[in-house]
Amino acid sequence: MFLSILVRRGGRLILPLLILVTAPALAQRDVGSLPLMRDGVPTLAPLVERVMPAVVSVAVVQNVPQQQNPLLRDPLFRRFFGQSQPEPRGRAALAAGSGVIVDASRGYVLTNAHVVANAQQIRVTLSDRRVLNAELVGADSTSDIAVLRIPTERLSAIPLGNSDALKVGDYVVAIGNPFGIGQTVTAGIVSGLSRSGLGNGRLENFIQTDAPINPGNSGGALIDLYGRLVGINSAIIAPGGGNVGIGFAVPTNIARAVMDQIVRTGKVQYARLGVLVSDTVPDASGRLGVRIQQVEPGSGAAKAGLRVGDVIVSVDGRPVHSASDLRSRVALSPVDSTVRVEVVRNGETKTFDVRLSGA
Repeated sequence: MFLSILVRRGGRLILPLLILVTAPALAQRDVGSLPLMRDGVPTLAPLVERVMPAVVSVAVVQNVPQQQNPLLRDPLFRRFFGQSQPEPRGRAALAAGSGVIVDASRGYVLTNAHVVANAQQIRVTLSDRRVLNAELVGADSTSDIAVLRIPTERLSAIPLGNSDALKVGDYVVAIGNPFGIGQTVTAGIVSGLSRSGLGNGRLENFIQTDAPINPGNSGGALIDLYGRLVGINSAIIAPGGGNVGIGFAVPTNIARAVMDQIVRTGKVQYARLGVLVSDTVPDASGRLGVRIQQVEPGSGAAKAGLRVGDVIVSVDGRPVHSASDLRSRVALSPVDSTVRVEVVRNGETKTFDVRLSGA
């Protein structure tokens, strides 16, 4: 089974392991041409049959470094162990996760960076049981996104959806390979948006879902009822080490931007606005934003004229809902590009053109 780093934050155990969802049965509602009915009975079977071939299992042989006896690092004790102690060598370990084919013509597969960390060999198993060797195109630990490439013969891909269009309460379906038992499908809803605080220094703007996540599901697909990929399942909160129905997925819009950079250059370069911000409460009109607490001297924000106390309400015409939302929006914009920032200052709305610098 896939074993990953466990991160404890304030008593919460956060597992970077993929999400699968077991949620209440889907209620009948007016969804136009969505494939919810078959012979008068609600079903997701036609949707699942269409997208299942694009979800794969990922098996990884990892090089896990062995720990050195701490006494060997102490000069006072080292002489008792001899002067020529060998350096600790890594050991091979097996890990299992999931992935999603997003470009059949080029063989590109999205998964989590933590699934392929320290990988010596990566193999992908398709839904038709073919096993293919995969090449790691690149991985970005900041967003927890990695791109693999596999041979392109007879592949199916999931179309990428617009994760910014998700609303709390939307139905979603998760597909992955929990515990290595094979492809598993579960369903739930979007429980929250723009979630952050799961790790130190990471780019976080997670979709929250009531999907029960299990080891081996990392890197799998979170799709909407049109069969579009809206997230890459990534983590859960587990106070006692087990699922409590709070899972997280990397939004497709972040995954797409990271993948584009990895495919072009093999790495990801992040952009900066040059401000420190905090979340605010909605104003009288219900509009959200983030308040500037600090402006970095010499930054693009300072040169454009942004000030402490300004409330940023949109970037390039798209509303800003939270500090994590602003951070991910700006970070994945091209370095040296210019963004139009709308702020509220002393009750008046102002716009500034800010040139972004490299992180």
